[in-house]
Amino acid sequence: MVVTNQSFPIHQPAASGILLVEDDLLVADAVAGGLTEEGMSVTVARDGLTGEELLARDEWKLVILDWWLPGRDGLGLLENLRRRGSAIPVLFLTARDAVADRVRVLNAGADDYLCKPFAFDELLARVRALVRRSVKSETIRLEFQDVSADLIARKAWRAGHALELGAKSHELLMYFLRHPGELLTRRQLTEDVWHEPYHPASRTIDVHLVELRRELEAYGPRLIHTCRGHGYRLAVHPSE
Repeated sequence: MVVTNQSFPIHQPAASGILLVEDDLLVADAVAGGLTEEGMSVTVARDGLTGEELLARDEWKLVILDWWLPGRDGLGLLENLRRRGSAIPVLFLTARDAVADRVRVLNAGADDYLCKPFAFDELLARVRALVRRSVKSETIRLEFQDVSADLIARKAWRAGHALELGAKSHELLMYFLRHPGELLTRRQLTEDVWHEPYHPASRTIDVHLVELRRELEAYGPRLIHTCRGHGYRLAVHPSE
């Protein structure tokens, strides 16, 4: 999870994540933490100006907007987004529950509206529905050799065997499957999969690579190869 506001450097996440624009620290942490535990990639902006900048930089799978925000309100962000012709799904998450407010937001182009306080299970169901809608026109299955993954069901297989992977190891596999044959550096993996600054001494990647390789190699030869001093490559042979 990446948190950005005026006191944090802005990080550009990989496309297809969720942007949460929410200034309430407790709500932002609870929503982002819960969605992250469900295996989703979440970036948090705690003011409207940061949210506007992030919206201009990336194509998101979903945007979750609060109404009242420092700098620029959520309705203004929504109106600008639709004015640019963007069809990114938008879920409004706000304490304003009057019918007139809901009508105003939906007429401005929001796809859904959830009032605070809310049950996280309901939020999760709405998020999943909107994300499914946003990927209808995209490939929902990735494949390389005898490895395949379903992006909607968040499941992966090798040679027909289901892989038992933690959320982050699953994301790591998805990243490799999107970049077959490419040399992927540790910095690239850290920034694009973990959405964190790169620290050479960190062993986080190693831990998840061990888990990922153990699952993959239980059903076939090694496919994720180490290119010493350079990074990693998904390939049949290391030199490919």
